[in-house]
Amino acid sequence: MANKVFQFFKESRAELKKVVWPTKEDVVSSVKIVLISTIVIAVLLGVLDFGFTELFRAVIG
Repeated sequence: MANKVFQFFKESRAELKKVVWPTKEDVVSSVKIVLISTIVIAVLLGVLDFGFTELFRAVIG
């Protein structure tokens, strides 16, 4: 049992050495894209929500 656990960690370490990790610039660029996309979508949904709310109030009232 202990031998299998040791083998697992040994193989996991070997696999992690093969990983090509992103550079700091790549990570920062990706974070900027995610933040900008999130803000744009939030604003778009807010505008749509406001528009549909006003339309609903006009139809009801």
